[in-house]
Amino acid sequence: MTDSILASIAGLPAFLSFFVLAILLILLFCRFYSWVTPHDEFALIRANNPAAAIAFVGALLGFALPLASAIEHSISLADCAIWGAFALVIQILTFVAVRVTVRQLPQRISEGEIASGIFAAGCAIAVGLINAASMTF
Repeated sequence: MTDSILASIAGLPAFLSFFVLAILLILLFCRFYSWVTPHDEFALIRANNPAAAIAFVGALLGFALPLASAIEHSISLADCAIWGAFALVIQILTFVAVRVTVRQLPQRISEGEIASGIFAAGCAIAVGLINAASMTF
């Protein structure tokens, strides 16, 4: 019994390393994403703007999906960090592309247009899924 418990927790250092790296990458993504968008997601979310919350959560999920794939397929923390950085850049570029596609997207989100928030979220999640599936290493 003791051997099985020790075997179970043997992976704890690797788990903690990848988990902490993932949290840091998510925080970095949130910072970069909020810099790129001309509207202040956090202020809009605090003001109970559902379009901003939907769009931001979609972007966050769109980043977390390939990040999870990077964790699963990486051979090291550095490898995971590199692929996480690629995922971050792709998700930022996704927002830029959606912004070009939907005129006045930031303004629409700021005004609480839920359809714009859902469209932005859907695009971010779709690209995130494709990005995650492409990380086959």
